[in-house]
Amino acid sequence: MKWKILIVAVLIIGAATGYYFYNETIETAAVKTYETTKVIRNDLIKTVSATGTIQPRDSVEVSGKVTARIKEVLVEENDHVTAGQVVAILDGKDYEAKLDQANFTLTNARQKLERTDRLYKIGAKSLSELEDAQYEYDRAKSAVELAEDDVNQTVITAPMDGIVVGEPKTPGTMAVQGSTNPTVIMRIADLSEKLVKAKVDETDIGSVRVGERATFTVDAYPDKTFDAEVTKISQTDVSNSWDTNNSTSTNSNSSNSVIYYYVTFAAPDEENLLLPAMTARLDIIVGQVRDALCVPISALKTDTQGSYVERITKDAQGKDVAEKVYITVGLYGEEFVEVTSGDLNPGDDVSTTYEATEKKTFSGGMGGMGGGRRMGGPPF
Repeated sequence: MKWKILIVAVLIIGAATGYYFYNETIETAAVKTYETTKVIRNDLIKTVSATGTIQPRDSVEVSGKVTARIKEVLVEENDHVTAGQVVAILDGKDYEAKLDQANFTLTNARQKLERTDRLYKIGAKSLSELEDAQYEYDRAKSAVELAEDDVNQTVITAPMDGIVVGEPKTPGTMAVQGSTNPTVIMRIADLSEKLVKAKVDETDIGSVRVGERATFTVDAYPDKTFDAEVTKISQTDVSNSWDTNNSTSTNSNSSNSVIYYYVTFAAPDEENLLLPAMTARLDIIVGQVRDALCVPISALKTDTQGSYVERITKDAQGKDVAEKVYITVGLYGEEFVEVTSGDLNPGDDVSTTYEATEKKTFSGGMGGMGGGRRMGGPPF
């Protein structure tokens, strides 16, 4: 009997204790707060970033058309030259000797032709013999012309106006002619105008147009901004990967997933600060709107009905109230997006982020003490 009384007592005490602590349970209520920013009017600029290389507008590699040792170099690095100016002389002794031999052969061929012609006229030589003599003379004459040209080619002239860029080859160097790998005696470039040749990603190339402006910086002058203008957009990618008949381009495409296109910019350089091969980091201006109605990109949301922002106002109790405002967007900048239509005005507050849920504690006690709200008895 006693153990039954003990069990009942334990149950009563447990129920009373549970009831008390249940009413002391923390009640949480989610109170949503907002971080807001203002709707503003601002100038919007959309840019595309690219990296390129400074190049002269025109440049040429000066090589010899004959193989010979360099005898004299008449210019130095950074010298200004004009088209037709003699810039180097090759050792032409061998070619002069060949010219002398060719002239000697021509003299003999001329004498033979004249003698054969006289004999042919009196019937002492046949027509075929006269034709052979004429052929030998013509061949000797051509040999002289070729030998004279070789001698003339030992005098190297500048093919264009410009600046000698880099150190020319030194006298004594063998200058080898050829179409595949000739010896470059010197390089001449027109540095009065500079170009930037840049690679633009295929995802951005559709936004770039000839005539669009750009700005860029170079490491040599990090605090200076240079202006540029798009002058040419290549119609094929850097690797010509579209050409499936080209094994090189096919291999290149398989190893590189990103496709780039060359874009050329004119870059005025009145101070002559830009040097060939400098790396230029460009921002191409592909869109611009003056005095646009703007909201931060972080405030923009979408649902099945379209794009919207949450405009935040205050109710009678001073609490934040969110209202969906559907908008049409235009140009995207780096941080803001243009609003082309929608019930928004400058100065409106729009939500950018949400804070975490706050928890408020309401406590209650036995007998209704503490002002807490009773939720009924605890479960058993």
